[in-house]
This record gives sequence, C-alpha cells and structure tokens, in this order.
Amino acid sequence: MTDSGETGRPHRRRIGLLAAIVAVAVLLGGTAYAANRFWGTGGGGDPAARSTEPPAPSATTPAPSPTPEPGADITGPLNLLLVGVDTRISKPGWEPHSDAVLILHVTKELDRAYLFALPRDLVVDIPKFPKAKFPGERTKLTHAMSYGSRVPGKNKRPSTSQGFELLSATVSRYTGIKKFDAGAVLTFGGFDNLVDALGGVDLYVDQKVVSQHRRPDGKFRTLRGGGYTGPQMTYEKGRRKLTGWQALDYARQRYTSGGAYTRQRHHQQLIKAIMQKVLSQDLARDQAKLEQVVRSLGDALTFQGRGRDIIEFGYALSRLRPEAMTLVALPGSGVGRGGSYRGEQLTSVGKKFISELRAGRAEAYLKANPKLVIKS
Repeated sequence: MTDSGETGRPHRRRIGLLAAIVAVAVLLGGTAYAANRFWGTGGGGDPAARSTEPPAPSATTPAPSPTPEPGADITGPLNLLLVGVDTRISKPGWEPHSDAVLILHVTKELDRAYLFALPRDLVVDIPKFPKAKFPGERTKLTHAMSYGSRVPGKNKRPSTSQGFELLSATVSRYTGIKKFDAGAVLTFGGFDNLVDALGGVDLYVDQKVVSQHRRPDGKFRTLRGGGYTGPQMTYEKGRRKLTGWQALDYARQRYTSGGAYTRQRHHQQLIKAIMQKVLSQDLARDQAKLEQVVRSLGDALTFQGRGRDIIEFGYALSRLRPEAMTLVALPGSGVGRGGSYRGEQLTSVGKKFISELRAGRAEAYLKANPKLVIKS
C-alpha cells in the first residue's frame, strides 16, 4: 500500500478522499436524510507557482514547483461533528432525530484522534433558534435536530441541514468546543450501501446481540401491537464479517446489556473497523472501486466543511491510521427514575475528559482513567 505519510505520491489524493469518507461515515448507527450530497463549497487550488530561479544553462524552461495538495493549509487540532439521524424518509413530515452524535477530535499534528459519543438522551440546554421559531428548551439532545429542522410555513418539509445547525450549536454549548471544523450526517441506506461497496466489514462482536428489527434472512420483523414479532437475527460473540444491513442492524441495537451505552461503543468499534477495511483493500490503487464507493453514498451524505470540501479534509487526515484512533466511552447515569426519568447525564469523570481534551491533555487523562478506553 502506498504510504500516505509520504508526500508527492500519485495516489495520496485517493487515500485522502477515502479517509474523509470513512470519517464521516461514522455515524455508524447512523442515519440521516440529505437534500444535497455535499453541503458547502468546493475548493480549487491556485495554479502552481513557477520557479523564479534562473534556468540552468542546459534547460530551456524552468521546472514548475509542486502544486500544493488540497487542504495542505488545514492545521490541527480539528473537531468534527458526526451525526446519525433517524429520518424515516418514507414519512415526508417526519422530523429527523439524531440517533448517534459523535465527536472526532484530531490532534495538532493530525496524526492521532479521539472518538467519543454523547448519549442521544443527554439532558442539555438547546438554545433559541429563530430559523425554526424554536424558543429554546432544556431537554434531550436527540430533539435538537428535530426542533431545528422545522421550516415555518404550510406544508414545508423538515430541513436536516437546518436541524444539524441547531444540533451543532447545542453540542458546542454543552462541550465547550467553540466550533466544529467540519460535520456530516448519513442516511440508513447510505451507511448500508457504503459497507456493501467495501465488500462487508470485519468486526469483533464483543457480546451477544439479538436484533429487535431484523430476521436472520435480513427481512424486517413484523411490527404488531406495538412490538415486533417473528424470528430474530442474532450476532454471537466473536470475530464476524458483516454485510451492510447486518452492520447497520448490529449498530442500532440498544436493548442489550449496557443499553444505549453499549450501542455507542458498537458505533465507535464499527467506525474503526471500516477504516481498517478501507486501508486493507488498498483502494488508493483502484480508481473504479473508489468511484463505486463514492457513488454508493449518493445523496445520502451531507458534508459541511466551513467552505472546505471533503477532499481537502481527506488530505489533511491522510496520515491518520486506525491504530492511532482512540475510542473513548464517557460514563453516564440517569436523571430521575421511573415515571420521573428525564434522560441521561455524564458523570464527573466523563465531563472532565471533554475539558481535558480541549486543553490538549486527553492522553494523560486516559492514562489516569484507562477504563474510558474502548478496546477494538
């Protein structure tokens, strides 16, 4: 495989693009409806500057200096907001809910990263959002996307990109991360297609998981009387190769030992497994395969890069390897019990990780709190 740490190699651009796709594909449990494939503007480079040195006597024209790579001026640290949204696109008026909210923090050197999730039911202050005529409310994080997606006016379809804007503001307020350098959302179908385009994904299933939604043949179970009936797909503990629908189904399950926190862990493990699959296939040398992977996403991917496109971020992250990505589990507990349950809150240990991350001391904090590190 081409070493993406080297400069000037002919396939680095392709590796970078795949790295970016994988990063946004995270949402791994994730889901999102997107009206546009890319959200933001494309970035073109300036023509290469010509050498101003006088030519050697034997030369007829000066040799051009190398053209800067796209995104060569992107520096760390970077924070990316990666969101999986339940859109139920078969219901036009359905407001999208964020089922998975993950943050990818890349260090200043752009060679290490930390990936962690916020609980979908985390109790937060969602700020006022005039675009949707939302007055602000203290409630579960998952509702930020929904409330923000509302477009005033009769028969206006919900806007996922607008919902993402409010979700981003909400997460910034809660974490203290002032801005996200890029963000993305992905649909159920987009994630399913991505995994299939890669030929499936190899994953270690760390506990037995029984599906609430799928049968062993992949068909959906029958929804009857408020519950599902019929045979269930079961993911046994051990090393498994999962197809697109299996990977998505596995990542969605939260009625397991550990509940929603187990699902968050599975999301993160799956992200890392996809990164490993991309690199193991040496897609940098297979243009046809690369194009197939990109086409598999279609309109399912929405990317926001503050005026920078996905290729630029791909280049910037091209040195990042799966083994340099640390998966972090933030412990939490319920707010209220029984009929008075209002959602989830992070423990002091979980909150402290975020503040240490902002201060550039994440590695030291994890060494002092090793139980926060998820094993792949």
